[in-house]
Amino acid sequence: MRQYHLERVLVVGCGYVGRRLGRQLRTGDVPVTGLVRSDASAAALRGVDIAPLQLDLDQALPAGALPAAGRELYYFAPPPPEGDGDPRLARVLEQLQPGNLPRRIVYISTSGVYGDSGGDWIDESFPLNPGTPRGRRRLAAEQALQAWSEQTGVAVVILRVPGIYGPGKLPLERIRQGLPILREEDCPYTNRIQVDDLISACCAAMERGEPGAAYNVADGHPSTMADYFACIAKAAGLPPPPTVTRAEAPEKLSRGMQAFMNESKRLDNRRLREELGVELQYPDLEAGLAACFAEEAK
Repeated sequence: MRQYHLERVLVVGCGYVGRRLGRQLRTGDVPVTGLVRSDASAAALRGVDIAPLQLDLDQALPAGALPAAGRELYYFAPPPPEGDGDPRLARVLEQLQPGNLPRRIVYISTSGVYGDSGGDWIDESFPLNPGTPRGRRRLAAEQALQAWSEQTGVAVVILRVPGIYGPGKLPLERIRQGLPILREEDCPYTNRIQVDDLISACCAAMERGEPGAAYNVADGHPSTMADYFACIAKAAGLPPPPTVTRAEAPEKLSRGMQAFMNESKRLDNRRLREELGVELQYPDLEAGLAACFAEEAK
């Protein structure tokens, strides 16, 4: 398997994950450019030594707006919250044509492209059958990237990522407010990854991911949303959130929380560990949360 060494990185959608990735790459003197929309986001990039490129992917892009030639491109921008497909990605791919082709692309997708497995363990060969509009938009984006890759010959590696947690990205305010969650016995299985392990996966995928391959990026210890919130509350010294039954959920839970009720799966991460060689720093929630609170205490 050919291994690439990162030389010039472009991160499209350089938010929480992109800034942490870029900050790590800058410690190795890798030049990093981050595409963002707002002035505030651009200022945040400058603060961690990432060169900002301001574009609005919801608008038509002028020719030559996205200089990507010879770069390693990470695509982290989400699709729009409504509609079919991913017009943001389509606008970027229109820019990535002969004369302006990246060396390769790593795309963060979602484990939602699998849909529901009834709580069974699944690997990357599980049929793709997204059960939500968000999952269908992500699958359409994966397919668009694969078609573009076949047309251009540029390798694309896909990371299928579940819930991301990390420093500054924990639901502490929700727990402090005492908002309810679904009780343990009614909860489906959910999966997660600590942000720094996701960054390790991003680097490994760019350096040695198999062209056209997809990898599940999860810690390998699925649990429930009730367990997730209870563990965070305990680590933060807060009382556990109140719980409701599945029958009570439509009236007492937000639509966002209800979205986690309808799919149950456990992600097998063997390809991540064995093929990409990623050694997880935080293979369980306890270790990952300890690192989060230690960083926030600095």
